[in-house]
Amino acid sequence: MKKLTLLSLAIFAVFAASAQVLLPKVITNNMVLQREKPVAIWGKAASGEKISVAFANQTKTVVTDTAGNWQVKLSPMKASVEPRKMVITGSNTIELENILVGEVWLCSGQSNMEYPLDRKLKKYTAPRKGEDLSAKELAGTKNPLIRYLYVEKKLTPTLATDGWKDTNDTTVRYVSAAGYFFAKNLAEKLNVPVGIISSSWGGTRVEEWTPPTAYQQSPLFKDSLVGKTNFKIDGIVPGKKFESMIKSLIPYTIKGLVWYQGESNLMIHDTTTFAAKTKLMLDTWKGLWKDESLRFYFTQIAPYSYSKRKDKLAHGTDLLPFYWEAQASCLSFPNSGMAVTTDLVDDLGNIHPGYKWEVGRRLSLWALAKDYGQKVVYSGPLYKSMKVKKNSIELTFTQTGGGLMSADGKPLNWFTIAGVDGKFVPAQAIVKGNKVIVSAAGVTNPVAVRFAWDETAMPNFSNKEKLPASPFRTDNWK
Repeated sequence: MKKLTLLSLAIFAVFAASAQVLLPKVITNNMVLQREKPVAIWGKAASGEKISVAFANQTKTVVTDTAGNWQVKLSPMKASVEPRKMVITGSNTIELENILVGEVWLCSGQSNMEYPLDRKLKKYTAPRKGEDLSAKELAGTKNPLIRYLYVEKKLTPTLATDGWKDTNDTTVRYVSAAGYFFAKNLAEKLNVPVGIISSSWGGTRVEEWTPPTAYQQSPLFKDSLVGKTNFKIDGIVPGKKFESMIKSLIPYTIKGLVWYQGESNLMIHDTTTFAAKTKLMLDTWKGLWKDESLRFYFTQIAPYSYSKRKDKLAHGTDLLPFYWEAQASCLSFPNSGMAVTTDLVDDLGNIHPGYKWEVGRRLSLWALAKDYGQKVVYSGPLYKSMKVKKNSIELTFTQTGGGLMSADGKPLNWFTIAGVDGKFVPAQAIVKGNKVIVSAAGVTNPVAVRFAWDETAMPNFSNKEKLPASPFRTDNWK
């Protein structure tokens, strides 16, 4: 009888626990809720249980489905710096505290996004120029409007995280430096709370962040995958990082995605399908979030001597420029923007350059201009068109800002020009208004120009806001 009683109590305890309202690890104290959008709050409870969610003078109710799942949508709210409480009630009551309303961004990618605010955690080299603003930020008083959720690198079915934190928590050392300074700049310029979800993994390819079903359904890939189950895309199993690092975040309401990834795809010479793979990932995420308005601001990877690596595939010095071109083509995606980093390198042998505060700032400029209505120059010059004029080529650009210039006051560098023979030679480039005139002695009938078409190129061509021009070519030669 005693054993039966203990067994009954144990069964009752398990049943009681399963009947309680449970929340995902992304819904916690200290979180930031996205302003001016319906906000998803969800969880688990007993089948058929009535759940209510109360926050900011509104209460939403729902009955769980047969599997015990539930979700409500809070009505859109204005930004608020007031720490408020959320009360979730079912068979039990959960009270979440210190909740703000503002802007929420997901920061993801590989090691240069993972690069922590405390670079010493990874033994990364200190930047050589100017003040180390990451170290200064760590040592100083941080903006209380910034909140973050740090996702650990673990292949688990659900997120490995301790939930949302404010900047007083020591976990801030591990948070993406580029993501942190993106949030810092937005918080300072907008004076609203900014939450970032830091979920990145060094050395990962874009395929790993994309569910396998997306490839099976994609017109570009599905024909080669018919009948295959444990398939690979270019030698790698897709979706593993999505399953552990992203899936459980959905449908947490966000403004958009800040993305810094690409080095690993470059190393397999993925210049022809990289943009399509990136779009497939982005479109799939938008579909899963059920939000086509999600922003996508990404970083064009930095100069680096790939040709000196001892990789399985040998890299030419022009592989990176072709990859830069593939990345720049992602600007055609809706609501996208690109930060150029050709000027943020101290050592061409270091694939993890510092100055992540500037990367974050440049990414934030796109958001400030495109999403928050601020009149700021948000991009360096982008090539638009060319015209042959006798022995020279005239180039025109978009994103000229306050005007075109040499960032260091020296003659423009890293321009080359070619005639019909297709041989590019160093060229003279001169700013003339909002155009650049390119020519070279001996090239009397020029047909094409290339700019920064080398992995070691760290050119000085920029606009007056010191935002560097993205590498480009006017030809389509292979």
